Amino acid sequence: MKKSLLLPILFSIVLNIQGQKKIELLSPAGEIKVEINISDKIYYTVFYNDDLLLERNYLALSLNDQVLGQNPELSGQKKTKVSENLSPVIPLKYSSVKNEYNQLALNFKGDYFVEFRAFDDGIAYRFITNRKGELDILSEDFAINFPSEYLLHLQQPGGFKTAYEEAYTHLKSTEWKSADKMSVLPVLIDTRKQYKILVSEADVSDYPCMFLKSNDNNGIVSIFPKVPVKFGEDGDRSVKLFEEAVYIARTSGKRSFPWRYFVITKNDKHLLENAMTCKLSSKSVIDDPSWIKPGQVSWEWWNDASPYGEDVNFVSGYNLDTYKYYIDFASKYGIEYIIMDEGWAKSTRDPYTPNPKVDIHELIRYGKEKNVGIVLWLTWLTVEDHMGLFKTFAEWGIKGVKIDFMNRSDQWMMNYYERVAAEAAKHKLFVDFHGSISPKGLEYKYPNIISYEGVRGMEQMGGCKPDNSIYFPFMRNAVGTMDYTPGAMINMQPNVYSSQRPNSASIGTRAYQMALFVIFESGLQMLADNPTMYYRNPDCTGFITGVPTTWDETRALEAEAGKYVIVAKRKGDKWYVGGMVNGKEKERIFTVNLDFLKTGRNYKMVSFHDGINAGRQAMDYRKKEMQVRQGDNIQIKMVQNGGFAAVIE
Repeated sequence: MKKSLLLPILFSIVLNIQGQKKIELLSPAGEIKVEINISDKIYYTVFYNDDLLLERNYLALSLNDQVLGQNPELSGQKKTKVSENLSPVIPLKYSSVKNEYNQLALNFKGDYFVEFRAFDDGIAYRFITNRKGELDILSEDFAINFPSEYLLHLQQPGGFKTAYEEAYTHLKSTEWKSADKMSVLPVLIDTRKQYKILVSEADVSDYPCMFLKSNDNNGIVSIFPKVPVKFGEDGDRSVKLFEEAVYIARTSGKRSFPWRYFVITKNDKHLLENAMTCKLSSKSVIDDPSWIKPGQVSWEWWNDASPYGEDVNFVSGYNLDTYKYYIDFASKYGIEYIIMDEGWAKSTRDPYTPNPKVDIHELIRYGKEKNVGIVLWLTWLTVEDHMGLFKTFAEWGIKGVKIDFMNRSDQWMMNYYERVAAEAAKHKLFVDFHGSISPKGLEYKYPNIISYEGVRGMEQMGGCKPDNSIYFPFMRNAVGTMDYTPGAMINMQPNVYSSQRPNSASIGTRAYQMALFVIFESGLQMLADNPTMYYRNPDCTGFITGVPTTWDETRALEAEAGKYVIVAKRKGDKWYVGGMVNGKEKERIFTVNLDFLKTGRNYKMVSFHDGINAGRQAMDYRKKEMQVRQGDNIQIKMVQNGGFAAVIE
């Protein structure tokens, strides 16, 4: 990592007639401005050029004996300018991220600071305390106000117990009431005057996740789950909470708190290209992360472990022969891993006694012979009760674990995520969290966390619709890695959809499913369907298994939140293009310029398009090959719930 020296820059403090201190902070290009007013609270207002976006927002941190941010007394301040290049261990969008910002550090009496950062694509702030001993955080105020009626894109659970899998709702800011359901992060705000604002958090450690609710006055305030004090088991994968503390966190008095950030853009493309979580998260604590290998994985649960056909001369199911079949499939197509979901162990509560029908040790041996690693599924409660399993699994030769059903985001559970990541890293195992939060930056501190679910993915079958999934590049994937589990080979339009394991199907066209491997970002990218179906569709399978899981460069070509996306991604000298649309229009036609290619070179483009009948028979697609050069225009037509996928080399 190359980093410039922190250079002090000049600033001024203006005293108005009420005696307030007003401090301005500009982004490096000068377009985004944060105006901080210090009076009875710490207020801040956000502008893009001369356009007011958020006004008189405020922040506070409530302790047992004091509210930090109430009647604040400023004792010092400093502005710095930073320009550096970051190199993510798992490069989901870019192998190198330019991190450039202007920072304002405000020092207040009472041993606390507030840091603001202004980037060319957004702003962020956080609290820092410098106190002895521990602090009880009773609450935190994150309060923003809208100058006019905005449109809010929300994911609203029924309570703090959530796996972040609810479908998005779309509400006018004046119509969302405090009595309504709250929202998880991220939240996407449409100002209806050109700008979009993505709200999320980063570097969340030893602290609960933030939720948002209406303030009944065209604004938003924060709400947090409290620390559980007494809880007991509720089955093999859940707990009942019997008592909560009065505080949301008990934590060190000398620490930095999570970043609250806003990605701000006039062009929806920039939401796809943003890397704000990366910029604001802690550096990796794994000294040598070279053993962490992202990749694709063949998964048996969605298709109920049911290969069939002339080449299957055994009774398929969760048994040794079937898993060897999955390993053979993975080996043939260069897929790095297979996942063994629920059923590999004799009991979900005992991770040390394999199911005798499976013979896990033989599969590990066989997988090693075929250059395919094994990933094991576990409930979070089993892991909590058996933290020694990471050592055992490493000795067995397991490569990673998929941990499920956390469904909480209080301080205790957030610390669980970190304890698991640290213990897994100690034994060189990666982790894929299901039934989980959306990414909050821990995956940069522990890059062996290579994916999170926290999304309404294909496990939801008919509840997973393109009209909802089209928001993921602008919201869920815009904050981090996402295990959506794509790859269906049975494809249907929603008006005729019907599906049940083992014949699982997806809503959307075949080209749409293929495009998801390019558009959606995950360090562990599932192939959810049956190997039998992939063998019967070799063109599609060959393309899908050739798509990387990490990227050197990302460029959004066409994008409008909730409507359509076309994105180009580069790995080495190859470019991949993926497009998806919602189901609102019968078809959409785009003309895309290939200006991202290098000049003076000839390229071959292999592409997959919605077929002429894909609007009714979603499995209809066309494969095409053509020669292209830098600057050529190509036409892309996508039907309702359709897609486009291509490789250019």
